[in-house]
Amino acid sequence: EVQLVESGGGLVQPGGSLRLSCAASGITFDDFAVTWFRQVPGKEREGVSCISTGSGSTLYADSVKGRFLISSDSAKNTVYLQMNSLKPDDTAVYYCTARVEVLNYYCEGNQVLRWSHMDYWGNGTLVTVSS
Repeated sequence: EVQLVESGGGLVQPGGSLRLSCAASGITFDDFAVTWFRQVPGKEREGVSCISTGSGSTLYADSVKGRFLISSDSAKNTVYLQMNSLKPDDTAVYYCTARVEVLNYYCEGNQVLRWSHMDYWGNGTLVTVSS
């Protein structure tokens, strides 16, 4: 059984940092596109960042560029999302998802990150940015 388990969410003040982790079991993140989405109730789900573990290529939403950093650790079979300079608008449930790479690396160019493109989904972790 494949499981993606997110951790690291919580309450942080504006300007602070958090690091989210996505640990996989049942698969190895050797050749996957691992993508973080976030969602606020009543709003559209947003693709935040993506890493193609086979190539190391990454993508970021404009709203988080320069503040968030995605990385992977193959030894731990874990992908991280380092979130810095957090804003109240970053408050959301963050979901880790994964897509099997087929033909081309997903996290490149002008790829639009879509929930429906993913093959596996975690249950989410809540991030609250508030003073």
